[in-house]
Amino acid sequence: VFPIPFHLHTSNLSLILNPSQLSFYLPIPPLSSLQPKPENAVTIAVSSRVLFRTETEQKVYEQKGVEEYLRYQVEHENEPFAPGPAFSFVKALEAVNARLRELYPESEELFDIVLVTYNHAHVGVRLINTINHHNLFIERFCMTGGSSPIGYLKAWQTNLYLSADAEKVREALSEGIAAATMFMSNKLTEVSQTQLRVAFDGDAVLFSDESERIFKAQGLDGFFQHERDNEDILLDRGPLKDFLASLGKLQKKFYAKGHRLDCPIRTYLVTARSAASSGIRALKTLRAWGLETDEALFLAGAPKGPMLEKIRPHIYFDDQMFHVEGAAEMGTVAAHVPYGIAQKHPHKKSLNTGN
Repeated sequence: VFPIPFHLHTSNLSLILNPSQLSFYLPIPPLSSLQPKPENAVTIAVSSRVLFRTETEQKVYEQKGVEEYLRYQVEHENEPFAPGPAFSFVKALEAVNARLRELYPESEELFDIVLVTYNHAHVGVRLINTINHHNLFIERFCMTGGSSPIGYLKAWQTNLYLSADAEKVREALSEGIAAATMFMSNKLTEVSQTQLRVAFDGDAVLFSDESERIFKAQGLDGFFQHERDNEDILLDRGPLKDFLASLGKLQKKFYAKGHRLDCPIRTYLVTARSAASSGIRALKTLRAWGLETDEALFLAGAPKGPMLEKIRPHIYFDDQMFHVEGAAEMGTVAAHVPYGIAQKHPHKKSLNTGN
């Protein structure tokens, strides 16, 4: 008799486990009752390279080639990978799902996590062992054997894609899929175990890069004048606008049950905009979209790192590497959204993309 993790269920059976392990019956619901349909879920596709730390394996691949890499993975398949930069974010998603299932047992409006990897299926055994070791609930895998995962992301109706591969992230964005590049960091701030916290930059993340283009072309004074002249004209949508909307949709399910003040999802707008001179247009745009963030920080050009250190988000999205690096230096898991005018003059990247 072997231990069976609760999340690996394939039939509606009850098993009697070894008394040395458990001394009671374990009811096993059908898998279909646990997995939401893609059209109902908020689907988060996460690369194995950001969910787990695989630097050693990547070195084997780069130095010895694919065959030796596959052999290494099989030989080490009982050794779980260590958590990567997206790990705490995924755990927080699962914590929210647990609360949603308590309040809405029959609802499929949940986070659905899909593990995406370029790996050959041979590596799947080690990934499954790692998922079980860390008590993660991930049943959906895409192991593409080196092929692009973008077509699969569209089929899953993916709401957010996180990867270490900047090219694939750009490809996803070009297909209208919210996506961001994540980086390895040696310093990570402790984050909440009970509340998912997600922070967003404004321009070129939630909104289009229109205002950044004005700033690049006309300077700060021209930017302020443009915002005053267009205060009542909504900003166009940015690449992560729909992901914020998806979070808001789940938040409202908690509000409907009287949990606004202790909602397990909290969102933040952290922007370099000034409140009085350019913040009002951003707030009016969000309101017109029917969206909101729980907190809005207008920093007027001040560094974002110290504010993010106080927020302690599970993930922060920004289009400029300068801010991503600053956040990472303070221990925040920051993800780069390679979208908009800022990508034409990228800040020199010093962060480790892992593999």
